[in-house]
Amino acid sequence: MLVHPQFDPVAIQLGPLAVRWYGLMYVAAFVAFILLGRLHARRRPDLGWNRDMIDDLLFYGILGVIIGGRLGEVLFYQPGYYFSHPLEIVAVWKGGMSFHGGFLGVLAALAWFARKTGRTFFQISDFVAPLVPIGLMFGRFGNFINGELWGRPASPDLPWAMIFPQVDQIPRHPSQLYQAAGEGLLLFALLWLYASRPRAVGKVSALFLVGYGALRFAAEFFRHPDPGIFSGLPFELSTAQWLCVPMVLLGLVFFFRRS
Repeated sequence: MLVHPQFDPVAIQLGPLAVRWYGLMYVAAFVAFILLGRLHARRRPDLGWNRDMIDDLLFYGILGVIIGGRLGEVLFYQPGYYFSHPLEIVAVWKGGMSFHGGFLGVLAALAWFARKTGRTFFQISDFVAPLVPIGLMFGRFGNFINGELWGRPASPDLPWAMIFPQVDQIPRHPSQLYQAAGEGLLLFALLWLYASRPRAVGKVSALFLVGYGALRFAAEFFRHPDPGIFSGLPFELSTAQWLCVPMVLLGLVFFFRRS
């Protein structure tokens, strides 16, 4: 049995300036996006992307991730808490970013970028989709370092069962690492390989929706469920699982309707 290391959330202290691990994970995600985007553009010159376009897209994407991710956390998961503590809404350095909110924010950013460049939405999203999972992986590493989003209770016989002392003394699944492996590495490998060859417009985006939705849905069975607005609905599903259902359904529709 393992015990969570209880990392100091501050990676570097420079006088009054505290650089947190959570923020560094976001920086790593953005750097990975740039590097993978340039590599993807070189291996698929037929897509017509260059460095300037990738840099501009990252700028819009960062706004979408931060604004959408935070608003998603506030509205989807803990509206009561944040409406009672409104100043906490802007405290993104403390953690608390919703993927589904960030996803909606990114969709808005992609739509704006598509309009600006004269491309279709799916041409943009097909290029972006393979670049996203590694960033998600870094985000889950940040969750693990912060000791947040811990897992459900696990068998003490599970070799990697972990105690999170800030929660209790019960062995739990390190679900942050499960998600880093699934929604991060596994989804990246799937999309990176699939996008290496020309596909019908929209296919790569659809595969992302199905892949992420299915992997996140499965991971939720090992993760302690977040509070949320869907907790009173039928069936024992978490908020994130309910949000994943339309992702998978829409992804399947887009995938099979596009030749």
